[in-house]
Order: sequence, then C-alpha cells, then structure tokens
Amino acid sequence: MTLQATYTGLRVLDLSTNIAGPFAAMILGDLGADVIKVERPPLGDDTRSLPPQWHGQATVFLAVNRNKRSVVLDIKTPEGREALLKLVAGADVVIESFPPGVGAELGLTDARFRECNWCVIVCSISAFGSGPLGSKVPGYDALVQAVSGMMSFTGDPAGPTVRIAPSLLDLTTGMWGAIAIMGALARRTAASKGEHIQLALLDSAFTLMCHQVLGFLATGDLPLKLGSGAPSAAPYRVYKAADGEFMLATATDAQFARVCRALDLTSLAQDERFRTVSGRLAARADLDALLSERFGQDTVEVWLQRLHAVGISAGRVNDLRQSLESELTVERHLLIEPDQTVWPAGMPLLRLPVDAEGAGASRPPPRLGEHSVEVLSAVGYDAETIARLTSLTTSRR
Repeated sequence: MTLQATYTGLRVLDLSTNIAGPFAAMILGDLGADVIKVERPPLGDDTRSLPPQWHGQATVFLAVNRNKRSVVLDIKTPEGREALLKLVAGADVVIESFPPGVGAELGLTDARFRECNWCVIVCSISAFGSGPLGSKVPGYDALVQAVSGMMSFTGDPAGPTVRIAPSLLDLTTGMWGAIAIMGALARRTAASKGEHIQLALLDSAFTLMCHQVLGFLATGDLPLKLGSGAPSAAPYRVYKAADGEFMLATATDAQFARVCRALDLTSLAQDERFRTVSGRLAARADLDALLSERFGQDTVEVWLQRLHAVGISAGRVNDLRQSLESELTVERHLLIEPDQTVWPAGMPLLRLPVDAEGAGASRPPPRLGEHSVEVLSAVGYDAETIARLTSLTTSRR
C-alpha cells in the first residue's frame, strides 16, 4: 500500500487561502483524502491572481492546490453560510485561515462548526495566534520573518536586511498543520469530541530558529549576519573559484585537516589560530582570506574533485535551472505529471518529499468552481440554487 491510500475516505474542507492552509490540505489530499476547497466569488483564492501565470493559472496556486475539488460559495450571505455548514456536517477536518475577526463576524467559528459536527477537527491558521494581541494583527510570511527576528541575522554583514526568498514560514506552518491534524485523527474515537488546532506562523518562525534561540538564551549574544557562513563552524560558507561559486561545509577539526590536505595547504592545519573550531571561528576573517586566495586559483570542478576525494561536503552554487537539470535532482524523481487528459502537457508538479514510488498527482489543481455543482448537489441543492449560491458560472474542464 502506498501513502496515497492513507486517508482514503477522509473528507477535508479547505476554507483557507494563500499558502499555509492550502499546503496542509494538499498534503492530506496527496495522501488520499477528499479535499473540497471552498472559494469566494468572483476571484477565489488570493493566489489565483498572482504572477507568474501558466495557461491563465497562477503558479503559486498550482503549487499547493492539487488533489482538491473547488467549490465557489459566497459565505458572506446567510444562504452561503448555510451551505457551508452543510458541508461541515459531512467533513472530518476543516482548515481555515480567516483574517482577524472575520470568522467571528460571520459566525463561522470552531464552536459553530462543532455544533454542526461534534467530532470535526478544526485547524485554524493565523500569523500571530488567537491571543488578545495576536488575534488583531494580520500578517504574511515576510512580515513574520521580520517581527520574529529572523531577518535580523539573514544576509551579509554589510548588506541591508533581507527576507529569505522561499515562503518558509507559510510552508512549514502548513506542514505543522498536517502533522497536528494527523495526530488529532489518531486520537479521535467514535466517542470523542473534535479538536481545535491553532497554529501561528510566529510559532513556526521560532521553531526554525530553535538553536539560535537557545544560543541567545544561553549566552545573551545576538546571532549575527554571516552571509552564507555558520555561527558554529568554519570553514563553512560559499567561496569563489576562478569560474564560479561553491559551498564548502566542515564541522570538525579532522575535516579541516582534510581540506588543508586537498588544497596543498597542510601548514594551515598546524597554525595555532586554526587548529580548533573555536580558534577558526575567532580568526574567521583571516582563514577566509587565505582560503579565498587559494580557491581563486582554479575552477569549481577542480576544487570539488579534490574535496570530494577526501570526503568533504562541497557543491556548486546552482541556479534553479541548473539544479532541476542536475543528475542528483533527476535521480530523485521529484517532478510528477498529473492526468494528461485534463492537464496541458509541459507543467509537471513537485511531489511531496515522501513515498517516491507511490507519489502522484492524480487530480491536478482545480479551476475555480470546477466542482461546485458536483459537491453542492450531493448535499441536496438544485441547479438554480447552486447558481445563486456561487454567483459564478461554473464549468468543468
């Protein structure tokens, strides 16, 4: 049995938007759950309108919304909310990321959902949580990177403050959401009540910074901007060769000695400044200057061959095209093709980084409202009522 069959028969309502909630729902969908994505008219999920677009669809939306069915509902109307609660009544999991105050204003709260379905698991995702302060503050990934302190030690020492480019707080919060939901499903019994899971991007940020947090609490020293370097090891950074850049990562004195041997610089290993990790950290600038001079004398390929020959972790700094085309990436079979009968050729999707043999994307990301008639008719609505509820002309592929 593949992981795709893990949650066959599970019904998930995805009321969330942007990245974190949709990613959590997609993980469950990839594992076999029937995920119904409820979107508002007329534009749907906030990410549907973002560039870049492919065949009229936003790639951000495509990245985190496969294996779902899309239903359009205007939940600002009483009739739309009633229809939503009918869907909640048949769901196992509800994932929501309403902006601060919106859920309460619409009467779509955890308590209300469980009045309709006492065993439903509700996962609420926000930027700063549900406390008296956090519940009033909206936020996106980049904002939380800034507020959490993460940006303060990201980038080069002499450079401006920068964000980490991938939406790592959204995506990791989505992963924590999926994990928390799995735990709640494992705990649920026929006699148990549902649970309310509350996740915040801020919490994910501090978890990602766990060793920086403990380092600060232990010493009182704030983490510093080190560019590609590391606070606890050296040499551990990007170096420039004659024709490009590569990353060198060492963690022990023995590894440093092997680096020196590979570079024909054995005297460095005996230099009192560099013999220990703590010494190399204290003399980081001097060490980097000596290594940089040496690495500039030959090509990336030459240095990688030498370093790999003595068991040192090193690799070329690739752009995304180079990385996707590399033999290492191809070997992992990360790119998968959805069903070609309903999906234009030329755009693979990334599988989850689990279950490589059974991974698949049997249902491509849905068109807005593609499944409104299918889903709403199953809970008793006729075509005229569905048209009124959705306020959008629905069409299938």
